[in-house]
Amino acid sequence: MANDLLEQTLEHLRALVGFKTPNPPREMRAGEGIFAYIRSALDEAPGDFSIEEVDLGEGCVWLYARRGQPELLFNVHLDTVPAAPDYSADPWTLRIEDERAIGLGACDIKGAAAALLAAAQSSEGPCALLFTSDEEAGQSRCVGEFCERAPHDYEAVLVAEPTGVRAVLAHRGIRTFSGTFHGRAGHSSGPRALEESALHNAARWITRAVEHARQARDGDTHEPANSEVRGWEITQHLRGHCFNVGVVEGGKKPNIVAPSAFLRWGVRPRPGDDPGGVAEAFMTLAENDAVTWTNGFVGPSLPAEFGPRGLDLLKRATDVCERYALPAGPAVDFWTEAAIFSQAGWPAIVFGPGDIAQAHTADEFVSLENLKHVAAHYRRLMSPATS
Repeated sequence: MANDLLEQTLEHLRALVGFKTPNPPREMRAGEGIFAYIRSALDEAPGDFSIEEVDLGEGCVWLYARRGQPELLFNVHLDTVPAAPDYSADPWTLRIEDERAIGLGACDIKGAAAALLAAAQSSEGPCALLFTSDEEAGQSRCVGEFCERAPHDYEAVLVAEPTGVRAVLAHRGIRTFSGTFHGRAGHSSGPRALEESALHNAARWITRAVEHARQARDGDTHEPANSEVRGWEITQHLRGHCFNVGVVEGGKKPNIVAPSAFLRWGVRPRPGDDPGGVAEAFMTLAENDAVTWTNGFVGPSLPAEFGPRGLDLLKRATDVCERYALPAGPAVDFWTEAAIFSQAGWPAIVFGPGDIAQAHTADEFVSLENLKHVAAHYRRLMSPATS
């Protein structure tokens, strides 16, 4: 039975990996491509699924399927990052090698989507599934608008991301920014190039910011800004603030002082941190008037707050894990859309196959063992005996 479920999962995963759903450019539409495949797969499942597709435009699409009166909602995104340039074979053709399923999105997170389809087809109990298309490029319109429109009649939401088939109840938030650094154009032979190049200004800020992040990590003992709140111990092992500069652009030629430079960066505060204060500490490291900052994507932590409301959601999520015998995992550094559900007042749990270290890499893979176990958990949670 377990092997049959794994083969069914792999059959769906071959099909899902074959659909090119990179984000950007996020070129998906309701009723087509991967969404048409999912609808067809659910039409073959026992019982009658009611299926709703919503197209928000710009590639932001969700498919919401419901059978019976379920207590849990499963959520998984179908978009992937663009294929890395050094794949050893076609990224959109699933390969099975060394007990691994290899292909773009296999780990993040089409493996979970395939397991959910297999579980839905091999069970008859209540089931609710939300498939979305806009997680990977800092959009998340689908989950945000779904939370506004949908009735909150679920005990909890299980968001599929690579957690090694462990239930994660807390993770970092994320904030991204762009910055335009200012300088004064001129000939590079002059001494002022050292001080007036926008690229040099940007480089000095990056150096300070990296050192600030390193010191925060190495010298940190985490406690939320509100020290009176208790329950934050679940995140104690999260050290410092994850920081990264992802884009740097500027300048024309080596003999011209760069008048402007542009960069994008992000920081990941922990649950209980003051996100604005964390970001401000990095921004103030720039020299006076050297840069103009612009806000980008803002994603809350999980739980979305650590006051009484957040701790209540955490307790309810913990109770769900215990009730459904989901194996517990530690808080993680990466961000997921579970935080958006949490912000909207839903108890949220991150639970899926794979290792985050394999996400966004060439020859991305998920182990067959993880796929087998997560599909079995999903089917068990959809079975009548569980509900």
